Amino acid sequence: MKPFGYVRPGSVQEAVEAFAAHPRAHYLAGGTNLVDLMKLGVEQPAVLIDVGRLPLDTVDELPDGSLRVGATVRNSDLAAHPAVRDRYPALSQALLAGASAQLRNAATTGGNLLQRTRCPYFQDPDKPCNKRAPGSGCGALDGVHRDHAVLGHSPHCVATHPSDMAVALAALDARVELYGTDGTRSLPVADFHRLPGDHPERDTEIRPGELITGVLLPAATAFAPSAYRKARDRASYAFALASVAVLLRVSDSGVITQAGLAFGGLAHRPWRARHTERALLGAPATPAAFEGAVALELDAAEPLRDNAYKVPLARNLALDVLARLAPAHATA
Repeated sequence: MKPFGYVRPGSVQEAVEAFAAHPRAHYLAGGTNLVDLMKLGVEQPAVLIDVGRLPLDTVDELPDGSLRVGATVRNSDLAAHPAVRDRYPALSQALLAGASAQLRNAATTGGNLLQRTRCPYFQDPDKPCNKRAPGSGCGALDGVHRDHAVLGHSPHCVATHPSDMAVALAALDARVELYGTDGTRSLPVADFHRLPGDHPERDTEIRPGELITGVLLPAATAFAPSAYRKARDRASYAFALASVAVLLRVSDSGVITQAGLAFGGLAHRPWRARHTERALLGAPATPAAFEGAVALELDAAEPLRDNAYKVPLARNLALDVLARLAPAHATA
């Protein structure tokens, strides 16, 4: 057991000040990922700053019709919230697909966004991993990588991001709200996580000491038909081999007027399918249009030795969800 300090701040400001005052500090909320990594010896914080009791645990409707989710809202509460189920069904479905009920009862919105890869090379301090120990190499690249990335990877890292929730948030144009020593700012969820490049140790665009305070779900994607589907090795409690979140509005004449699509399990971050979205806008909601648009994104995939199956798997998931969201008359 590695000794560590413990601080429980009374406000967001106190939390950020405590982080600045303690080198190698980590924020702690539900702890469903961080504590596991501490047990494995992957994370060794000098101080834990417990933000779990800060007043960031509400889901608030804003005057413009958007929905603000506090960073410490539990995954189970968010999935069951009536406004989320009615307005952003893909988010509720993704949360329910993400973990066991016990974990959903503990895990938080902010913590879910910050969870780290489940790559076994990252989780084993005796294995080479550039994400855990920069410069040590990527053990998965020539090793066991059946579950790893087919998009956006680099010679330094082929890991995937494990979140289901973040995939849905990306497709729904959600934003992450942050507070740090320089004040407040926000980023699109689709841009919050990084591709590995030459610095796979950096998972996100968060600045040192910044605290996630909430997530904003925009009014523009509220009430649009949306859905999330996930493929995994077993029926429950498993991370995605591939997943997809789709938002699709179709006019009465069968033309697509709004589209959002993101893949999970394929890259170092939730993969916003921008090429697919652009091809869908203004197109007829037909199987041929869906197939062509999805191919524009996935034809750029670069599978590794043992994970080429992910490309047709992701394609079939996306086509299935698009067809289910499109009105029957549009796909006839």
